[in-house]
Amino acid sequence: MSQISNSQMAQSQTQTCSTSLANLNVCAPYVVPGAANTNPSLDCCTALQGLEHDCICNTLRIASRLPVLCNLPSFSCGAN
Repeated sequence: MSQISNSQMAQSQTQTCSTSLANLNVCAPYVVPGAANTNPSLDCCTALQGLEHDCICNTLRIASRLPVLCNLPSFSCGAN
């Protein structure tokens, strides 16, 4: 029974993270290259505040590995 509870808890955390990440869509206009307005809205700040640290950090780690997993050259994001 403990395994079922742990599995359900992990699934719930995944859904919460996914929902929180989807809520960040309101921040898109402020983070795209060439954005005219880089001052985030209250909605963006609220969405960011609701995001758990582990959720965003794990998402960025996974995203950084995707090119290699897709047999593409890795990329770096140096200052332009």
